[in-house]
Amino acid sequence: MNFQVTGLGLDKMKLDSPQSFLDQEEAEEAEDQQLLEPEAWRAYMERRTALREFLTSDLSPHLLKRHHARMELLKKCSYYIEILPKHLALGDQNPLVLPNTMFQLIDPWKFQRMKKVGTAQTKIQLLLLGDLLEQLDRGRAELDALLESPDPRPFLAGWGLVAQRLADLSAVMDSFLAMMVPGRLHLKHRLVSDIGTTKIPHIRLMLSTKMPVMFDRKGSVAHQDWASLRWFVTIQPAAPEQFELRFKLLDPRTQQECMQCGIIPVAACTFDVHNLLPNRSYRFTIKRAESYTLVYEPWWDSLTLQTRPGPPEGPTPSRLGKPGLPLTTLSVR
Repeated sequence: MNFQVTGLGLDKMKLDSPQSFLDQEEAEEAEDQQLLEPEAWRAYMERRTALREFLTSDLSPHLLKRHHARMELLKKCSYYIEILPKHLALGDQNPLVLPNTMFQLIDPWKFQRMKKVGTAQTKIQLLLLGDLLEQLDRGRAELDALLESPDPRPFLAGWGLVAQRLADLSAVMDSFLAMMVPGRLHLKHRLVSDIGTTKIPHIRLMLSTKMPVMFDRKGSVAHQDWASLRWFVTIQPAAPEQFELRFKLLDPRTQQECMQCGIIPVAACTFDVHNLLPNRSYRFTIKRAESYTLVYEPWWDSLTLQTRPGPPEGPTPSRLGKPGLPLTTLSVR
């Protein structure tokens, strides 16, 4: 097909249009078809179509992007050991279903050892998830390059290797999705010590996940000598949670300013920190309060806020002489 382009007329506009690219692609396919037998050409097109469908559904960029976001979220979660009777499902672990006597029967030293096992299992699981996700990214890139290649040989003589690659990536995806859910901890020893004639309960250990605690960056603001902090959890727990709020003055200039720090236990999702210095930067950190069943907490959310400048030093005559101006009362908590 020959095109004659003169100046900036309609002929060039046709060349630059999407339809011209489609015509060019169709022309290239027609040339390839002339080089292949009809049966080979049908097999070539069917296999290209199968590969394209796999890349747009099972391994689409949108799907991989979602998995990357979930992976980043898992890196910020808190992980706990849940002790359940064998007849209960994960999620039923509340005081009404699981009495505190269950913890009283468990050997504390053995439980601490199982917490170390849970920590190691959680770290390994996160590392494996990251490795599986990298395999999916590499596989997507390889198959995408293959689809863009004009060489028909991989789709004909080498299609067995391509089909095996598709099956391997499907298995990797299945493993990734199955590993996204924390699993059961395997017990090598009994957690309950010998208690004589008392019947030993049948229990199982599970790893559970809690969503990260994050600051509300729009709702958290700093004033002249105090700051209002707000935070949230993506999935609200069934029972109220205890939190630990930390604050620290950045770049203290005196020994007394080094005392501008603290740890505050909070039973809500908001707190006001008073007695701060004006026009200074503070770092605030929020996390859940320490729990006996916590095994791994790799991430805490931090927020840096700067307090507003204070009033100019010394009295301002123009304001002192005006009647009717109320005095400001500062409340310190």
